[in-house]
Amino acid sequence: MSERRPVLAVIGAGPAGLAATLAAAARGVRVTLIDSGTQAGGQFYRQPAPGLGARRPQALHHQWRTWERLRTGLDTRLADGRVTHLTDHHVCWVERDSSVEGEPVRDDPAAPGFTVHALLGPEQRESVAIRAHGVLLATGAYEKVLPFPGWTLPGVVTAGGAQALLKGGLTLPGRTAVVAGTGPLLLPVATGLAAAGARVVALVESAGPRDFVRRSRSLAGAPDKLAEGAGYAARLLRHRVSVKARHTVLEAHGVERLESVTVAALGPDGRPRPGTALRLPCDTLAVGHGLLPHTDLADGLGCRLDGPAVRVDDEQRTDVPGVWAAGESTGVGGAALSLAEGHLAGRSAAARLHGTAPDPARRTRAARTRTRLRAFSEGLAGAFAPPAHWAELVTDETVVCRCEEVTAGAVREAVGSLGAGDLRTVKLLTRAGMGWCQGRMCESGVAGVAGCAATPARRLPARPVPLGMLAAPTDDPPPAR
Repeated sequence: MSERRPVLAVIGAGPAGLAATLAAAARGVRVTLIDSGTQAGGQFYRQPAPGLGARRPQALHHQWRTWERLRTGLDTRLADGRVTHLTDHHVCWVERDSSVEGEPVRDDPAAPGFTVHALLGPEQRESVAIRAHGVLLATGAYEKVLPFPGWTLPGVVTAGGAQALLKGGLTLPGRTAVVAGTGPLLLPVATGLAAAGARVVALVESAGPRDFVRRSRSLAGAPDKLAEGAGYAARLLRHRVSVKARHTVLEAHGVERLESVTVAALGPDGRPRPGTALRLPCDTLAVGHGLLPHTDLADGLGCRLDGPAVRVDDEQRTDVPGVWAAGESTGVGGAALSLAEGHLAGRSAAARLHGTAPDPARRTRAARTRTRLRAFSEGLAGAFAPPAHWAELVTDETVVCRCEEVTAGAVREAVGSLGAGDLRTVKLLTRAGMGWCQGRMCESGVAGVAGCAATPARRLPARPVPLGMLAAPTDDPPPAR
């Protein structure tokens, strides 16, 4: 890098990454915004492909005005050269690099620079190396997938997958849908599908009213979020969507594709109540059980984790000098929390890269928002928990690792007969988690069936890469997009 101004690499162009980019760029830092998407926005603000000619994309979103402000701010910074936006860049790993030109993080002279390695384009056959003085991880989250009999049938999709089809492709996954599982994501998915013309037979939620009453103190701290939930409830009522609280999916049925779903009410012990099974005809089942933070890049850099999330301080700094994290990677809490954390992280990164400390008085509002929404999200996480005994419903014939076609029976045999006592041993004995996704999709399900803790595993590189990239990564600077 020839310029002496510090450069911050922001990985992820969702709400947290965009907020961080604008905050840092406004304070004199050059930002390279790196994202796997072809457009900014992430999953929350996912935009239809330009070729689709969407006339009213705002109909698929809420908080659209916030997105317009973010997009306008990004366009302004791109025009004045303070931000370079690299689209379709799939980051594989980040390494510390003492050869980066210019000043290091000035409040810690021992901190090196960084090199971000990424694959380019949809085929991901070419690589690029991007150098920066600091790195801000806004890598988001991915869906927690729990298996059940029939979940591999065509027509069964994740809740986020159904939403991505709708927002990004203007496509309905089917005409008659059941939305099931647990978590706040189910509400916008069900209302979005119904508004787009699908007949949503039911929203099947394993949480119940008592789960929320027990956490009313933490939830009451965010009345705006409660009002948002009430708005979704009103839309469900308007579209005549049946809401089945304290219910769960027992099995998906079909020959060549999904034809129906059996659900049942849950008893006080979290097990299905006998005699309550109900079969719902549908051609689509959108199912989700919450989200898990993306921590691969942070873990590879040596950042400390707090449970499944990246540990950060009040400035969103990790314990690795020169590395910040914001948004769902530090704990799942929604777009508003991600925006607050991104703003705080961007301010901190700009100040620290310039050798100063951020003024605490100027970040009070964002810090208060972060505290309030973090407490709210922790309350929601406790309320939206999968049924306690969901693994008992998974038959031995059910595939739990789709990449390697490992069944629940094979996992149980590894534990019961072969003595596997942890997830790594189960993986070695069964190959569960050794496929293309490297356990991202199946880890929670395999761990639940095995009765083992689902501990985050270090996965480097963070995605499959060509051998040529490992042999000779390029040092050429990437083109600006």
